[in-house]
Amino acid sequence: MKFKGISLVTGAAGFMGSHVVERLVESGIRVRATSRPRKDTSFFDRLGVEYVAADLTRPETLAPLFKGDVDRVFHLGAICNFSTPYDRLYPTNVQGVDHITRLALEKGVKIFVHVTSTSVYGRYKGKPFSEDDPREPADDYGRSKRDGEDIAFQKMRAGLPMVIVRPCTVYGPRCNDGAGKVFSRPTAITAIPGSGRQKLSNIRAEDVAEAVLYLSEQESAVGQVYNLADDSNPTVKEALTLAAETFGATAPKIHLPLFIVKFAARLDGWMAQRKGKIPDLELDAAAYLYDDYIVDTRKLKATGFKLKYPDFVQSMKQMGHWYRSRKTA
Repeated sequence: MKFKGISLVTGAAGFMGSHVVERLVESGIRVRATSRPRKDTSFFDRLGVEYVAADLTRPETLAPLFKGDVDRVFHLGAICNFSTPYDRLYPTNVQGVDHITRLALEKGVKIFVHVTSTSVYGRYKGKPFSEDDPREPADDYGRSKRDGEDIAFQKMRAGLPMVIVRPCTVYGPRCNDGAGKVFSRPTAITAIPGSGRQKLSNIRAEDVAEAVLYLSEQESAVGQVYNLADDSNPTVKEALTLAAETFGATAPKIHLPLFIVKFAARLDGWMAQRKGKIPDLELDAAAYLYDDYIVDTRKLKATGFKLKYPDFVQSMKQMGHWYRSRKTA
């Protein structure tokens, strides 16, 4: 599919949204970025991107986003952490999907890319998660993303051309939320949870941005769901050790039993909440450390898409170069 109009990016001031904006600009695409009202728009000004403030929880603010020839929407606006309770997630992650998809359907956009999460699958059940697996989320964040998907599926059946993508743990430059922050900047995690042999699935933010752009242009992708992950699957110990080396910290050596990790996560969460922050290791995220977490990406690869950062080790080395250059700039 070819697009000549404006591509709207929701959640554009967030971690993944900002990478999507950058990738679209690199391709010469006209972008309209939106997020909740903010004073600092320098990121968008520097890129020459139109910024329109709006709030997904307030539908009366959303109509201006669709003025003009908007023909494509990348929906990344969401609360993305395991610490926010469902009643606070619902207005954005569920109702917000309803508000924005309703307008996109009325506008007649050519494609709507809905970015959700592999958290909808719930706990690992012994085999890699595939797109057809049951959605059995085990925490408030996963439930909010599943319920948001249900709204998206409804609008798809009503005629909205849509692609749904489910990234796993996303990490990369500027990550400040979600489990991927552990591999994106120095953290307070100084021990290895459990055996450390649990395998992980991760993906760089730049590859998420590349994938959503690529899939938005594939007619065969309309009406489909795609998992997003690399296939390197490092163990927890390997990933934490590499992250420590990347950011110049001491690599963790001590193994902590998972029940102690959960207790520490609960305590850290309580202290972070008092400071209005999100802890490095969130309690619901710690629950995923009891098993492997492997995502099946054969469906994505069958489209011909190739990751820029397919190997976690090489990607983290590049992250180290980025981090050091940023410190010396």
